[in-house]
Amino acid sequence: MAEYITQSRSAIAAMTELTFLKTDPDDAQREQYWLPAEKLIAGNPKQVVWNTYSDQGRKFFAGMWQSEVGKWRIRYTEEEYCHLLQGVSVITDERGKAVTVSAGDRFVIPRGFTGTWEVLEPTRKIYVIYWVGE
Repeated sequence: MAEYITQSRSAIAAMTELTFLKTDPDDAQREQYWLPAEKLIAGNPKQVVWNTYSDQGRKFFAGMWQSEVGKWRIRYTEEEYCHLLQGVSVITDERGKAVTVSAGDRFVIPRGFTGTWEVLEPTRKIYVIYWVGE
């Protein structure tokens, strides 16, 4: 019985240990892309993403994103927390309500948000995304 208790305590301790992962864009693969033509409203901004973390279930992501000047349509199927590191952008909902965000701003874009994203000055952000599926 004492051996069983020792093994159980070890298993519980292993389950409660925290695993810490430091994310660094320099360690992530850089992915450069352009948006599909049907999303574009103005310009053709090059965008770059450094995904520094993805969970095993591919539902939770973290990393850094940047974009050149341009404007495009957005439709969020995920929840996204953003922290702008540089630049100025205008996010407008489908009713026309616009919010200007700039370096230092932190905000959440909820699942189901539809509108436009316009980059007025090249923008870089840290993102944390939770995707629940469609």
